[in-house]
Amino acid sequence: MSALLLWLLVATPAAVGVVLLISRRDDRSVNVISLATALGCAGVSVVVAVARPSVQVAFMAGAPFGLRVDALAGTVLLVVTIVTLLVLIFSAGNIREARGRFHGLMLVFAAAAILTVTAATLPALLLGWEVMGAASYALIGFWWREQYRVSDGLTAFITTRTADLGLYLAAGAALAGGAGMALSSFSDARGGWRDVLAFGVLVAALGKAAQLPFSFWLSRAMSGPSPVSALLHSAAMVAMGGFLLLRTQPLLAATGWAATAAAWAGVLTAVVLGAVAVAQGDIKQLLAASTAAQLGFVVLAAGVAAVGGGAAHLVAHAATKAGLFLTAGVWLSLLGTQRLDDLHGVARRWRVVGWSATVAALTLAGIAPLSLWATKDAVLTAAAQHSPALYGLGLLASGLSAAYAAKMVAVIWARPSTDLTAPAQAAPPPGVPRRLTGLEQAPLVVLAAGAVGSGVLALPPLGSILARAVNGDQPSTHPGVAALIASAALALVVVAAVARWGVLEPRWAASWLGLQRAAHLLVVAPTIAAARVAARFDDRVLDRAVDATAIAVLRAARRAAQTDNGVDAAVEAVAARMGRFGELARRPQTGQLHQYYLAAVVLLVAGFVLLVTVR
Repeated sequence: MSALLLWLLVATPAAVGVVLLISRRDDRSVNVISLATALGCAGVSVVVAVARPSVQVAFMAGAPFGLRVDALAGTVLLVVTIVTLLVLIFSAGNIREARGRFHGLMLVFAAAAILTVTAATLPALLLGWEVMGAASYALIGFWWREQYRVSDGLTAFITTRTADLGLYLAAGAALAGGAGMALSSFSDARGGWRDVLAFGVLVAALGKAAQLPFSFWLSRAMSGPSPVSALLHSAAMVAMGGFLLLRTQPLLAATGWAATAAAWAGVLTAVVLGAVAVAQGDIKQLLAASTAAQLGFVVLAAGVAAVGGGAAHLVAHAATKAGLFLTAGVWLSLLGTQRLDDLHGVARRWRVVGWSATVAALTLAGIAPLSLWATKDAVLTAAAQHSPALYGLGLLASGLSAAYAAKMVAVIWARPSTDLTAPAQAAPPPGVPRRLTGLEQAPLVVLAAGAVGSGVLALPPLGSILARAVNGDQPSTHPGVAALIASAALALVVVAAVARWGVLEPRWAASWLGLQRAAHLLVVAPTIAAARVAARFDDRVLDRAVDATAIAVLRAARRAAQTDNGVDAAVEAVAARMGRFGELARRPQTGQLHQYYLAAVVLLVAGFVLLVTVR
């Protein structure tokens, strides 16, 4: 029964999403169908997380299609389904146009994330990975009539697709190295193939998690509707990159160098993108940069074998960041702006939204006893055992987290310097209302509660239970009291300093380090140029060849038709003459005896005359 529920958990949102996409409905029944599906998935995910089923069917020789739920997958699966439900509840009150297309895409996107989490073999992982990327492109460019949104979606898609090639490299290395297609057997690959396999997985995961040097695509992903950003940046897509590294941590550890590379990539991203977040003047851009920075802690956890701490941080970050992106969406729909300069005092005007955002932001800052305070320390404690440099950079990243979170809190609670009742400087995105609804506020409160309480996954006793469940035989580490007090003090000092004196905004980080321009020149532009060359080749060579072949075939058909007409005429003429001969031959057949005698006499006379003539 649990195996059937696992299949349904993946297939149901995908099927309902496709039906909504095809139907193109735009009435409120779409909200009901979407929310019922998401609620059902959340309920089933609880059962599946407890039962932990495993299923596998034949797909290709040596490459089965398998799904499995263990402690790690069950933990993340609950986050994916619950955050999806809350985001769709918010969307029911926030999205007023093209509901069928929006909810259909969101359900397909969620189904792909569920498949990615539960995948036990590479074919299942690749399917979820690919569908998730394609759905994200459609969601980022959802308001497609504005060309820049489509362009931003294309840039994000091409960048992540470039990194995704690593998974195909990993698949080839897994087969060549004799490891098979099961994710749990990757570390069994022979010789150098194990290094190739680890490299492919690492590149694909870093690209999806927006780690350096791929981080910039998150900036372009902000063109999508705010509910899309909330799901994409919290529990799906970006989080899946970090999850993949946690899932394949034995492979990283087996190679040695891959674990070290992941740890350094994660901590450097946490520091550098933290500085980028501090420099942003747009709230969604700040949150996007902080997403890459916070996922850096998850990648660091995979590198230092702190799978339990990484999973806990993934959960806490999902609740925190989903709430913050949804609050940004509320202010965008109400005020038509997401510039921090235009958001002074908004928390004073909309108290529920303001307090929810404040709780989430303070969680992001690492204020004790909120969740990210404990989960960060769980990762940093393991990092300290590997390298003091990793620990030091992790503390710096924590300080930057406190700085950009405090910057946001200071803005939203500051006394407004302008009249908020004045007309908005910018129009909100199409299809969103200007009146705050209960459907928009309720998920914010639930997510704020999740941001407060999910830290128990990193603290005893639940932290110890989770660490043992996901780490297997590997020893687990937990933050000590001194480390927890030190990190809490650091966060408080930074928040107080920002509240008192403000924060320095490094100009060199404001444009995302120029990564976008570099990637455009190195990846996006060459890809689009190659696509244009392929399009010209298709138009001028393939299309012309097809057209010429079709014309030649039509001419040959016409000639064949003409020849066939002549053959038909000849056949019909022969048939007509034979018919006449038949009629002539039938005329003597009258049945009159005297006529037969007369015919016999005529034949005898003719024969006699012929005989005499021949002689």
